[in-house]
Amino acid sequence: MIETKEVLRYLRTYSGVQDEELLQRIERCTAAAYQTVHPKTIYEIFECTPDDDGALIGGIRFESKRLGANLAGCRQVIAFAATLGTQADTLLRTAKAEGAAQLMICQAVLAAMVEEVCDNLEAQIKQTHHMHLRQRYSPGYFDLALESQKDFFNLMDITKRIGVTLSDTMLMIPSKSVTAFIGVDYED
Repeated sequence: MIETKEVLRYLRTYSGVQDEELLQRIERCTAAAYQTVHPKTIYEIFECTPDDDGALIGGIRFESKRLGANLAGCRQVIAFAATLGTQADTLLRTAKAEGAAQLMICQAVLAAMVEEVCDNLEAQIKQTHHMHLRQRYSPGYFDLALESQKDFFNLMDITKRIGVTLSDTMLMIPSKSVTAFIGVDYED
């Protein structure tokens, strides 16, 4: 369940805020999100060879010194994609019609929700495969170019499997979608 304090963090608001109108609007948007949004996730485990300039993952080269450092010592990596689907974009359009404040609240609720979906997927992976996982690393983060989304999508056939597409500017559609690599450290 989305925590109000997480939504407030995305709104860049003090977590102890006592504004009843704001809290009620967050609650209504959260309820609407849980009623209408149906998240989808996929993941795969790939062999990887990190180096100082990036990593070879599933036969595709990803250039990024930070990604290479993040995966240093890993032989495998999890690649995953998660989306809240088109229903989230519909909620955003509805919120936009209600005004800028409602749009900001809805954006924050859905951002917290997609992070919750990613966290839950990570927990599932850890439990299923008995792995220690490193920090998520996404295209567009630090020096991993957003254009690497093309290769990421090809690596996992994301469009076919969960319906997420890329715009000409490499932004994902639906908008509340995430792709990421996670380095694997196996438990003893």
